[in-house]
Amino acid sequence: MRILKYCFLSVIFISTSLFAQEPTSTKPQGHTDQNKFRQMKDLLATPNETRTASGAPGYKYTQQQVDYVMDIRLDENTSQIFGDEKITYHNNSKDHLQYLWIQLDQNMRAKDSKTPDVKEESFKTPFNSAQSFTKNNLQERFDGGFNIEHVKNDNGSDLSYTINQTMMRINLAKPLAPGDTFKFQIKWWYNVNNHVTQGGRSGYEAFPDGNNTYVIAQFFPRLCVYNNVEGWQNMQFWGGRSEFALEFGNYDVKLTVPADHKMEATGELQNPKDVLTKEQIKRFELAKKSFKDPVFIVTQEEAEAAEKQRSTKLKTWHFKADKVRDFAFATSRKFLWDAMAVDINGRSVMAISLYSKEGNPLWEEHSTRVVANTLEEYSKLTFDYPYSKAVSVHAEMGMEYPMICFNYGRPNEDGTYSERLKRGMIGVITHEVGHNFFPMIVNSDERQWTWMDEGLNSFVETLAELDYDPNYITGNLPKDIVPYMGGDQSNISPIMSQGDYVHQFGPNAYTKPAAGLYMLRQTIMGPELFDYAFRTYSQRWMFKHPTPADFFRSMEDASAMDLDWFWRGWFYTTDYTDIGVKDVKQYYLTDKPTESAKERAKRFKMDLADYPGRFIYYAEAVDGVIPQDAKSASDFAELNTYLESLSPEEKAKLKEAPKHFYEVTFEKPGGLVMPIILEITYEDGTVERKKYPAEIWRYNEFEVKKVFKTNKAITSFVIDPDLETADVDTSNNAWPKDDATAFSKFKEKVKG
Repeated sequence: MRILKYCFLSVIFISTSLFAQEPTSTKPQGHTDQNKFRQMKDLLATPNETRTASGAPGYKYTQQQVDYVMDIRLDENTSQIFGDEKITYHNNSKDHLQYLWIQLDQNMRAKDSKTPDVKEESFKTPFNSAQSFTKNNLQERFDGGFNIEHVKNDNGSDLSYTINQTMMRINLAKPLAPGDTFKFQIKWWYNVNNHVTQGGRSGYEAFPDGNNTYVIAQFFPRLCVYNNVEGWQNMQFWGGRSEFALEFGNYDVKLTVPADHKMEATGELQNPKDVLTKEQIKRFELAKKSFKDPVFIVTQEEAEAAEKQRSTKLKTWHFKADKVRDFAFATSRKFLWDAMAVDINGRSVMAISLYSKEGNPLWEEHSTRVVANTLEEYSKLTFDYPYSKAVSVHAEMGMEYPMICFNYGRPNEDGTYSERLKRGMIGVITHEVGHNFFPMIVNSDERQWTWMDEGLNSFVETLAELDYDPNYITGNLPKDIVPYMGGDQSNISPIMSQGDYVHQFGPNAYTKPAAGLYMLRQTIMGPELFDYAFRTYSQRWMFKHPTPADFFRSMEDASAMDLDWFWRGWFYTTDYTDIGVKDVKQYYLTDKPTESAKERAKRFKMDLADYPGRFIYYAEAVDGVIPQDAKSASDFAELNTYLESLSPEEKAKLKEAPKHFYEVTFEKPGGLVMPIILEITYEDGTVERKKYPAEIWRYNEFEVKKVFKTNKAITSFVIDPDLETADVDTSNNAWPKDDATAFSKFKEKVKG
């Protein structure tokens, strides 16, 4: 029989092959491979000596170093900042550099800035308040751009330079050779903006008591990145979504401010005895030993007393920071100041907060504790936090820099606040402190790939928030992205879009990548595989410049999982998930040949009537009704005889014969492939979960079938019962559709 079957199939194969060589007008057109599981070699850069196919830095990987020595002065009376900086540029590349590019971020606030010209304008509101009308029509445009006083060589001679909006080119007299350094200096000043009324990531907030709090960042000319992938990263800064690409280096910064100000900044304070009282130093030493609760360095009573006066004297705070990509600071006489220690794998790190009384009682209760929790949780998932501190500063914004970040969260004047405000404050502090890991240490290019810092950070933020409060509503779970992905995607950007051109920035830069990674960890890979791979990526690219390809390749390399289908679908397209139960058929056993059995037998020239009692047939139940003459496995003499012929050892390995048979057809109207997560409920009320990997769709992406052979009748099938895959249409997720109990329970989960 086997020989006949083989010959018959061989004949069919040969004849159809010969027939295919004959030209025919009915032959369908060819097509390019659009299989969802095709590899991403057409999208990712070719591996080389600087970036390997495994996703790790190659043996020829290089990156530049830039060191800064700065003297900065803040004039509180005029809200102006004056700077004198000396820069040492280390050319660690193999290239001869004809020029250097510098970011002048404050120039997006210059009077001749092009930033306002690229913003859409319209008369959207039919009426204006007196304040808004004055701001939009009567006030002169704020001039917050850099005033460059000079650019000089290290010897004091003038250095040639050219300014193009937010970029400045340093024209070198001769190319900078590999391994050489170039030293130069820039003197500058600018007007500080009010970030509350004028917007921005840096500036001051004016309070009714006549005091300001200053949160100052991207305030000095900074070198652009020069790397192995793009050369100079010198895209213009439009002041919006695309943030910064920066080199690591060492900072030595002196900050001169009013003598009654309290300050924190990137780096280690070098002169505490010059700027702090003996009591404040004593309190800070106590905070270094307090791992449970924050210790006040400056109390609210002391801050309230300080804000009623205004010193005319100055103090200089001196900070040093090694191996950081940026520098920022915050200063005010209004600040309360508390701190506590955090144990990071046996090493003590300080969690610190600066905030005005307007932030209490929220900030006193939560800020420093949230900082501590964030450092602990991120360190578990990536690497031990390498710096000595992390600082959270109260400001009406959310922005991040090495070791310091600015966060919102202000109660009402009477100190009351909503649960939503509290969650928002906890979330923004977790998020901005978390940015110390991405991109302040894993130093991705924010100007090019916003999701690599915002998305990865939002994902880890979600896990840290749930650790701080298991009932925390994160907004970054797969179910949270459903309303967005279920909407019109025709004019939406994929995640893999340059930051300035991303449509629907919030979902595509933050929520969608975070939800995708959460799904990858919880549903597709599992925490053990995911965590190892994610930690591998993080540790490979600490203090380096990774690209998306490095992330994708590292995750696959360290897990032995082919995830190209996931990256391609979730990151490169705007497709959506929609998987449903299309049909469920019930079958029963019979000894009578079915029509489908007869048809198949014809292919092999068999007459099943010649084999009475030899075969067991699966027959489809009409409308789910099993006929009275249905057989059980024990009714087949041929089967009983065969089973009796088995040895005791073979019999011991056999399972009990199934009594119920189902064929389930799953459909996939959505464009994304995802695992099928199936909840099966039996007639006795027991529930079973089954997960099929996404590869189940590799041969047919529209529908697939699975069979279930059980000893208990099945009463319902539900797909994705915990909303793990961002399925945009749950109306097709349950069978039977007219089962009010099963489906109503499912809908309640969707609402929750």
